[in-house]
Amino acid sequence: MAARRAPLARARRRVHIILDAGGSDRVSQFVHRFLIATVIVSVTAVVAESDAALNARFGHLFLALEIAVASVFTVEYALRLWSAPDHTPYSDMTPARARWAFARTPAAIIDLLSVFPFYLGFFLPADLRVLVLLRLLRFFKLARYSPGMRSLMAALEAERKALFASSVILLGLVLITAAAMHLIEHDAQPDQFGSIPQSMWWAIVTLTTVGYGDVVPITALGRILAGFTMLAGLMMLALPIGIISNAFASEIHRRDFIVTWAMIARVPLFASLSAAEIAEVMDYLRARTVPTGSVIVRRGEAGTCMYFIASGSVEVEASAGPVPLGEGQFFGELALLRRARRGATVRALESTKLLVLEGGDLQSLMDRNPELASRIKAVADSRTSPGASDTAAGEDGNTPT
Repeated sequence: MAARRAPLARARRRVHIILDAGGSDRVSQFVHRFLIATVIVSVTAVVAESDAALNARFGHLFLALEIAVASVFTVEYALRLWSAPDHTPYSDMTPARARWAFARTPAAIIDLLSVFPFYLGFFLPADLRVLVLLRLLRFFKLARYSPGMRSLMAALEAERKALFASSVILLGLVLITAAAMHLIEHDAQPDQFGSIPQSMWWAIVTLTTVGYGDVVPITALGRILAGFTMLAGLMMLALPIGIISNAFASEIHRRDFIVTWAMIARVPLFASLSAAEIAEVMDYLRARTVPTGSVIVRRGEAGTCMYFIASGSVEVEASAGPVPLGEGQFFGELALLRRARRGATVRALESTKLLVLEGGDLQSLMDRNPELASRIKAVADSRTSPGASDTAAGEDGNTPT
């Protein structure tokens, strides 16, 4: 029985990696791009279908697209539900509990609602316009593939209490200003301000600075109150914006900190550093991603920084032939240490993530960490020693780079 379950468990793990774990292989990238394209096509079709002329002309095409999209999203939802036990947050749960926990997450609910209108149509053949809104929820599936949107959602989640408090304050202002305007204007404009509920429309429009102008005070005291309400609205709108922007910036900084930390930890040169020393190194390094085929450094140019390969690979155009460098290796230190020009051109063989260290920062880092300085100098000496091979030499054998 265990032998039978092993291939199924491996398949489930593979599905989880492809769909949810951010796999970097070609299959994962193809699946993600295909799902993104499906979402875009689906939303575009729903919007175009609302036009009567287009619907009359391409109705059959829209129906075929809806069937295809619903089928893709149904399979996707089923696979995500099946592979839920492999999610890290649910790893200590039984498969049934893990799937139930996953099904209650906002992302899974959006996945379910995105296919719900299609199957509901079999039981309710009437043209329910509200179902269009559910189909447009597919747009939010893109949040799963956008780091920026995920960071924004995380920021909103982290500041939900502060945002709720600001909403309560705004609601209180609506009630107070509506009640005050009702007392001031109800005799002058009984049709517009005859009750507090009627006055709340004016209060909402004024506090949000929309200003439709369909309901305005005509008394002097009413206009004075309206002026204070406008100023209060400006201040109240700035409050949630400030909360969200600050939380979003903190979330981006936290994500970049984690990513950079992971990149530094993969470089063998920094493997023995303590957490405090890695944090110190992070103050000097900056991350950079270069696409396939890009020139990183060019022979003959001045050397201003050195590079650590966090992921991917590069090729050094050495005199004896191309020399590949991979994850964990570094290059460009010779030109800095010897104050010389680049001795070779380096290109990215694939999409490569680099950690860049400026020349002045390199010297400061070496002064503060003698052990790290000795390692860098040892590698540099090995690359310029008479017996060093081109592969060991890194960029250009005995030529400083």
